[in-house]
Amino acid sequence: MKTVAPYGSWPSPIAAADVAQSGISLESIFVDNGKLYWCERRPTEKGRSVVVTFDDAGQKKDLVPADFNARTRVHEYGGVCQLVVDGVVYSSNFGDGCLYRAEGDEVEVLTPAGLGYRYADLQLDTQRRNLIAVREDHSGAGEAVNTLVRIDLDQVDGGTVITSGYDFYAAPRLSPDGSQLAWLSWNHPNMPFDGTTLWVASVDENGDLGAPTLVSGSTEESVAQPAWSPAGELFFVSDKSGWWNLYRWDGQESHSLCPMAAEFTLPPWVFGLESYDFYGANELICSYFEPDGWKVGRLDWRSGALTTIEQPSSTLAHLHVAGDQLFYVGGSPTAPISVIQLDLTSGAYRYLVETSNYQLDEGNISLPQPIEFPTENGLTAHAYYYPPQNKDYEAAAGEKPPLIVMSHGGPTSATNDVFSLGKLFFTTRGFAVVDVNYGGSTGYGRAYRQRLNGQWGIVDVDDCVNAAKYLVEQGLADPDRLAIRGGSAGGFTTMAALTFRDYFSAGCSLFGVSDLEALARETHKFESRYLDGLVGKLPEDKAIYDARSPIKHIDQLETPMLFLQGLEDK
Repeated sequence: MKTVAPYGSWPSPIAAADVAQSGISLESIFVDNGKLYWCERRPTEKGRSVVVTFDDAGQKKDLVPADFNARTRVHEYGGVCQLVVDGVVYSSNFGDGCLYRAEGDEVEVLTPAGLGYRYADLQLDTQRRNLIAVREDHSGAGEAVNTLVRIDLDQVDGGTVITSGYDFYAAPRLSPDGSQLAWLSWNHPNMPFDGTTLWVASVDENGDLGAPTLVSGSTEESVAQPAWSPAGELFFVSDKSGWWNLYRWDGQESHSLCPMAAEFTLPPWVFGLESYDFYGANELICSYFEPDGWKVGRLDWRSGALTTIEQPSSTLAHLHVAGDQLFYVGGSPTAPISVIQLDLTSGAYRYLVETSNYQLDEGNISLPQPIEFPTENGLTAHAYYYPPQNKDYEAAAGEKPPLIVMSHGGPTSATNDVFSLGKLFFTTRGFAVVDVNYGGSTGYGRAYRQRLNGQWGIVDVDDCVNAAKYLVEQGLADPDRLAIRGGSAGGFTTMAALTFRDYFSAGCSLFGVSDLEALARETHKFESRYLDGLVGKLPEDKAIYDARSPIKHIDQLETPMLFLQGLEDK
């Protein structure tokens, strides 16, 4: 029998130290000749990223030296900057920005140090012995210059530019026969989830490009994840229909493979997203998001038939097919993010690499409930509701729990329902949690994503307030015990909610943004025009920036709030 105690007072098996003791994070996986490789970031090694595989005894084996950090700062957020081909690792090193080749105990530098170059999104051109990469040049005094380059593997070479002129580049992808290169580009003020263009050009014997052909994309269409099939056909993801769906290009036209109100990619904040791979001659294994979570599907791209594959994860990334085996990164409300191997014929699966070994009784796990709630202008918004849950405690009949509203960062991003000690820390103590995917979040189509255009600090705050109101009306939260918290962009939403609204009783901002104009003027190139779309253009819209910046209105802040800010936070 459970002990009766007030909500918010329950003893919990999860200590603050448990939450703070982070496990590894998984940044990418590779499958080379049927063998698994992955890149993991280790908080116990000051955030060092390491390329790893299993040795013949099934033990983890690092493939880069102990002083090597397999990361990049291209676009500041980086992403995949590693590649494994025939057991050879190619990777950027965070410390000097150079590219290296590692094979066994031998490590060879490929690009010179001290030039201000950064590299990401690598492709190996075996025919011409080149490495193709996105290069970001910080050698000049002004804004960094982004290009695509080819790097000669037979000499230390900073790279020869093969295409330039756009503000940003991503996803260079070489066709299987080496005759064509596809890539993405876009310009300020767009972000890659606003508008990008997909190009294809022929590649000559030296690795230089012919005249490019526009495949798809515009300032109003976000194209992502180009990939060549083994037969040399080009596939990609586009939101031209209003949803990020899959397409095939036949050399003249693009064809939608499976039109549906679902998203077949994550927002391209980082390099190297992989939400689909090829299976046999005419099928794709793909991941896609619907409001009840991520799914894995088997798509016959000729007929458009999509069959859902049963598997244990509700969040999915980095899909790789090798024979009848699917390797991917996934997690669920009861299992932390892991590398999972799924047999596509039998459906059997196993966890290969886990990010955490923390053990928690399932009776202490609050299972999230996807909710859709009414918000402003007759619209609805989305969230995950986590009820209080403790295997040993319950509240008295009729008592309503205190509620913590969580606001994710980005803001053009989304929360998920994966096992999180940070949320369970509260739910095991008798708090309810609602994690809000406010208007502007990804996963619900382009129109939903664009709700935040010109409205950051308004729509996100409205949706967080209305999520709490909805749960109060449903009898799932105590109206007198409502709090809000968030980090980065979510910290801004938290501060705005407490400064400009009179609804919450307390809040917590983790490295939040308080001055929008300062953010716009001091941020890096990748995001330097992001606020043009979210707030307005400077200097003409300075009044809007001031009106929405909490730091300009501290006289209106009367609600207790905890600020957690690091000296080096940017």
